[in-house]
Amino acid sequence: MQLHRIAATLTVANLALLLMALGKARSTAIQDPAPVVRARALELVDDRDKVRARLNVEEDGQVVFRLVDQKGTIRVKLAAGEDGSGLLLNNQATEPGIHMLAKPEGSTIRLANTDGKELILKP
Repeated sequence: MQLHRIAATLTVANLALLLMALGKARSTAIQDPAPVVRARALELVDDRDKVRARLNVEEDGQVVFRLVDQKGTIRVKLAAGEDGSGLLLNNQATEPGIHMLAKPEGSTIRLANTDGKELILKP
């Protein structure tokens, strides 16, 4: 009889521990999202695990955002640093199609075609 009481007590104790563990697991799974994500770099990958976008801080302190096509070619680059910012849009030949710069000495927009024709706009 004593053995049955011990077994029943252990069973109830184990059941209580299991219910507490399940309750804790459920409460951690339903937490609110973090208000801030801190990282040295952020990468988006496709279903083949190829990096398609990357946001990072370069060694010189610039923050750079790159968008990459399916073949791994950088198609868009957006950068910001102490001396200004820039946006680069590459064409199908991976040459700068549109290059916009905002620097202390002035802003420029360079438009270029694959045939070599270009237009530079300055204020």
